[in-house]
Amino acid sequence: MNSQEHKRQSCQGLTRREMLRVGSLAPLGFGLTDVLQAQAANTPNTKGQAKSVILLFMWGGPSHIDTWDPKPNAPPEIRGLFKPISTTVPGLQIGEHFPHLATRAQQYAVVRSMTHTDPAHLSPVHHLMTGRIAPKPNSDADGASRGDAPCLGAVVQKLLPSSHAVPPAVTLPWAVSHPAAPGGTAPGQNGGWLGNAFDPFLVTGNPNLPSFAVAGLRAASDVSADRLRGRAELSRLLDRTGGLNGYTGLQHKALDLLLSPTVSTAFDLSREAMTIRDKYGRHAHGQSCLLARRLIEAGTRLVTVNWPDDGQTFWDTHGNNFPSLKTRLMPPADKAFAALLDDLSARGLLDETLVIWVGEFGRTPRVENAGRQHWPQCYSAVLAGGGIQGGVIYGSSDKIGAHPASNPVAPADLTATVYHALGIDPMTEINDPGGRPWRIADGTPLRQLFV
Repeated sequence: MNSQEHKRQSCQGLTRREMLRVGSLAPLGFGLTDVLQAQAANTPNTKGQAKSVILLFMWGGPSHIDTWDPKPNAPPEIRGLFKPISTTVPGLQIGEHFPHLATRAQQYAVVRSMTHTDPAHLSPVHHLMTGRIAPKPNSDADGASRGDAPCLGAVVQKLLPSSHAVPPAVTLPWAVSHPAAPGGTAPGQNGGWLGNAFDPFLVTGNPNLPSFAVAGLRAASDVSADRLRGRAELSRLLDRTGGLNGYTGLQHKALDLLLSPTVSTAFDLSREAMTIRDKYGRHAHGQSCLLARRLIEAGTRLVTVNWPDDGQTFWDTHGNNFPSLKTRLMPPADKAFAALLDDLSARGLLDETLVIWVGEFGRTPRVENAGRQHWPQCYSAVLAGGGIQGGVIYGSSDKIGAHPASNPVAPADLTATVYHALGIDPMTEINDPGGRPWRIADGTPLRQLFV
């Protein structure tokens, strides 16, 4: 199925069967027909209410069957070693090693029909992060370049300029790369042809370590704040270009970061209570999620939390699939995501913060050599907050999780959904350096998921 077919079908809405399975959509006293009619009437006018986005990117490709789309009735070589567990939403089961998330299912929507055709690691990142297929799809040999389309953070910076001191877009705790891929760093993570002035602010390192510090946020010990301000003013006076796309513009942004106490405070995890830090999990991913919340609270528009460089195989479980998921992958992901939902909700931020949990693809339905291989044809994503209806299953996979059975969703559709949530029309066009207009995303937003 081509991408245009994906777009047409991705906006068909929830099926009657799915609505019946997840009965929490129907308010008490309303019949199913009433809800469907109301949804059909309201869908064209739905509008996202998010002010910010946290994208939890599970680098490596999580097994959808072992996490969000279990197949308990499939043969053993398909269903694997894990059992599904019930959630707080009737009819919705998830993998047994997501116990914290199972008790919060009323807060998120599960999309079980993500799909594309690119089995490589690097190029699908571009598709998700930019809403456009990579310049060289199906490739692990082509890394990041200025020929890439602008990533989500770059477009958000351009279309929703912020007056806050904190960076408008942040990526942490690293830019995803694959040690075995010739291309190295995945494309689609920077400002691309918009220029480096629109690159998200990259934070590297393990936020769980006592020694963690954000490079570039501390001035030299012999340079006072007044001297920095003086240098900044002189630089502005000498800058005749007036643009943010050049080197001087980058200097201005760097000086603004250095001079703002709000920025250093936002990145300082030592200001958090130990109970909060423990709730997220004392590991790189948990503390990265906590840092994302702090940044959103301080005014950052979009934070991408990449699964950390764990020195192992990320979510790329070609072998040792079940022990890896049971011990080093699902428990920290479960704890951190659940804590993030609780924390945002407690602070009154969840309604205005869209949270997305997704990888670049899924894994093969069939277990091979104790592992599951790359499988872009079908996988899952999870969305919460920012106006998303909780307790919803969108789309479905076939009986073995090999292909979408209803409402296929392309990565670009998810990208378009992010823009929609922020109030940006995904059909908005921006010009490349040659003056050619480009849509910011090729996909169609999942409007049916919004309240």
